[in-house]
Amino acid sequence: MKTLTVFTPTFNRAYTLHKCYESLRRQTSKDFVWLIIDDGSSDNTKELVESWINEKEVDIRYHYQNNKGMHGAHNTAYELIDTQINTCIDSDDYMTDDAVEKIVEFWKSNRNRGLAGFVALDAYENGEIIGTKLPSDISETTYFDIYNTLSVKGDKKFIYRSDLTKLYPYPIFEGEKYVSLAYKYAKLDDDYKLGIMNEVVCIVEYMEDGSSLNMFKQYRRNPRGFAFIRIENMKNPRISSKNKFKECIHYVSSGILSKDKQFLKKTPNKVMTVLAIPFGIALYLYILKKTPDLN
Repeated sequence: MKTLTVFTPTFNRAYTLHKCYESLRRQTSKDFVWLIIDDGSSDNTKELVESWINEKEVDIRYHYQNNKGMHGAHNTAYELIDTQINTCIDSDDYMTDDAVEKIVEFWKSNRNRGLAGFVALDAYENGEIIGTKLPSDISETTYFDIYNTLSVKGDKKFIYRSDLTKLYPYPIFEGEKYVSLAYKYAKLDDDYKLGIMNEVVCIVEYMEDGSSLNMFKQYRRNPRGFAFIRIENMKNPRISSKNKFKECIHYVSSGILSKDKQFLKKTPNKVMTVLAIPFGIALYLYILKKTPDLN
């Protein structure tokens, strides 16, 4: 059995998916499976992937499902993965030629440490690291500490144990297609640490139709998914009071967007949420202003 699953959720990305495929063909280690979760594509993704399967240069598994959004595709991937570890490479990204080799070597050297997995670096196509490097004076951390205590900036690549990523499935809200992927990582923080591998393994390109560049629209279209993650963040004892108040502001705006008359009953921090209402209303109005085409 292979050690690593590289999984790629994709939706109508046949025009760019080939970059990931070509990078996987070039890998210096073949100790991986490429799992493609086709999240309801209507383009020629299926035919393209079938042609690659027939080439037999990469061990590819293809799964089609009705569109469930990124988190729904992740849920499916975690159900299907049977390797020791996994990582997600988005459909508009690709791996460095030695990424699998570095990932597998790091895992085999560190798998007895009881880690949830480890974190590595993303870079732009020109080789520039996205954000900042990881600290070199520590060997392990948590997802929360990476972006809060350690003040690391920019997207990073996370590689997790597959037995753990099967835990804490993302909730599915009817009619919505987005829940923050950070939910699962935050839950795993409660019991596990992440190792640190200061090596670039993924090349990232932010596409115009990607979720990173359409967050306001995501916010407007998926208010219950956003409210869910705000509640989880309010429960997190690691988050400061200042940041919890910010979560309350966002929670209020999501409650208004979803027309949830019970949102005050659902919050785990009622006093702070009540105080956040004026700011939440202002944020709600700002989101409406930023997304006029959704009116």
